[in-house]
Amino acid sequence: MTNATDISRRTALLLGTAGTAVALVGCSTGGAADSGISGNGPVEVAKLADIPVGGSIEASLDGKPILISQPTTGTVVAFSAICTHQGCVVKPVKNEFDCPCHGSKFDPATGEVLAGPAPTPLASVKVTVTGDTITAG
Repeated sequence: MTNATDISRRTALLLGTAGTAVALVGCSTGGAADSGISGNGPVEVAKLADIPVGGSIEASLDGKPILISQPTTGTVVAFSAICTHQGCVVKPVKNEFDCPCHGSKFDPATGEVLAGPAPTPLASVKVTVTGDTITAG
């Protein structure tokens, strides 16, 4: 006969994992690199003239590193510069974003993984171009 307070290891593990996820969500700051939204409204992150067509630059949003690319004239995209493998800061190198820690490579136009070990793309950051100003948030 099983006591009502007895639980299996699997149940305990699942409950512990769910509790950890809830705790992490509760601690989330909802920062710009996570959501692309600055808590203070739109903030200037770069000038369009600073990003060559087909190139990328490093910038920051709310103190977090981001990467901004201009894949085609006037089209601007941005991503968190935090590698999805182990959290190292990714850098723009030639025609890609490279992680200096373990060699992951990302597409600067989409954030998609070009070479692992990173398991997922870089988080997108919403940006807007108004004239020559690039804003996020």
